Amino acid sequence: MANLLTPDICVIGAGSAGLSVAAAAAAFGVEVVLIEKGLMGGDCLNYGCVPSKALLAAAKAAHTQEAACRFGVHGDKPKVDFAEANDHVRRVIAAIEPHDSQERFEGLGVTVLRETARFTGPDEVLAGAVRIKARRFVIATGSSAFVPPIPGLEDVPYLTNETLFQLRDRPEHLAIIGGGPIGLEMAQAHRRLGSKVTVFEAQKALGKDDPELATLVLDTLRAEGIDILEETAVEKVGRSGAGLAISAKDADGKPVTVEASHLLVATGRAPNVDGLGLKEAGVDHDRKGIAVDKGLRTSNRRVYAIGDVAGGLQFTHVAGYQAGLAIRSILFRLPVSMTSDIVPWVTYTSPELGHVGLSEAEARSRYGDKVKVLTAVYAGNDRAQAEGLTKGRLKLIAGPRGRLLGADIAGAQAGEVINLLSLALSMKMTMKDLAGFIAPYPTLGELVRRAAISYYAEAPKNAWLRKAIGFLRLFG
Repeated sequence: MANLLTPDICVIGAGSAGLSVAAAAAAFGVEVVLIEKGLMGGDCLNYGCVPSKALLAAAKAAHTQEAACRFGVHGDKPKVDFAEANDHVRRVIAAIEPHDSQERFEGLGVTVLRETARFTGPDEVLAGAVRIKARRFVIATGSSAFVPPIPGLEDVPYLTNETLFQLRDRPEHLAIIGGGPIGLEMAQAHRRLGSKVTVFEAQKALGKDDPELATLVLDTLRAEGIDILEETAVEKVGRSGAGLAISAKDADGKPVTVEASHLLVATGRAPNVDGLGLKEAGVDHDRKGIAVDKGLRTSNRRVYAIGDVAGGLQFTHVAGYQAGLAIRSILFRLPVSMTSDIVPWVTYTSPELGHVGLSEAEARSRYGDKVKVLTAVYAGNDRAQAEGLTKGRLKLIAGPRGRLLGADIAGAQAGEVINLLSLALSMKMTMKDLAGFIAPYPTLGELVRRAAISYYAEAPKNAWLRKAIGFLRLFG
């Protein structure tokens, strides 16, 4: 007979979402069982956000040294040791690992089981030799790289985000299938570290972002030597000598063949649902993930699903946000509702590309001619001029009564600037609020205030205001 545990909450998956739920519940003295079959920290720590940003940092260091001549700083071209860059990635992961470790969570009072979890019924999970009957279950198993059914792909060596960061030797020519954030971040990182890079994208690269600002980023990447083939669908992959041959067709049906030494597949994510016993649990799901309501509950009211496995926006910060909602619902019985409109995202290329709220098209669809698009360019910002970072643009989407509906930004530190705008959006701030705050000079944050002030650009031409000023002048 398997051992039986009866905690208040059973969490399946020790990635960002699961760890957040487990830590919060334990902090309130609630009994929690956390089950993880793989590495603690999940995809974000081991294969995703952390290693990718560490590699981008190494690439930025190489590029900064090479571009230093713009500031009168001259020296030899940097010599890149790809293995040492990979060592930096390992060190960053190792520095963060203790925070997500089994030891830390056991110290918090969480029972951690390093096993595969499978539902055996609507209120029971089996993990190795342990049965868990809990009041509530939280599925937070995340997602894995989606590998499309391209002919020949299964017969050649290819990389995904789970294997890319194991490379010790620099790819001579890295071909990437997928022109989304992951594909383009890794394209720029490897290009700056000395690889030749070709990106295939069947539709438009960065297609979920503002088209004008996405073009600004793509133009920069192309100027750095990255070959980005948009509207070019890969049809076949095979071997070619010591490398690979990627065969595709462009929008006009013209065949395109690229030979490369390495291939990275970055075509999106697939939810980790296999083997969970969701049928036995009475939990509905499809290829996009587990179906949840606005309160993140599944078709089995005992079971919640959060993070990538629930589909929708797949970001670490969304996983954390959903974990907070789940805790409020489970522990305090509070009504909660997932609100996608306030979720920001950033693509960490150089320049960065950030977004929050409604896009310009979405805002016009909802509010019509009541929408105003306000802009500020990096070239008009003194800090950007001082640092030679003048490629960039900020857009604020203002709705009725000047309320902030959304924002898009392409440029240096876009991710940091979007933080302010994410707060402003969640607090339902207006252009009056954004025009009225004091930004320290000189900072890139002044872009926000400058764009907001332009909402009132027509005020000096208002005849009634001019008359009011004239009347007040009569009093001295």
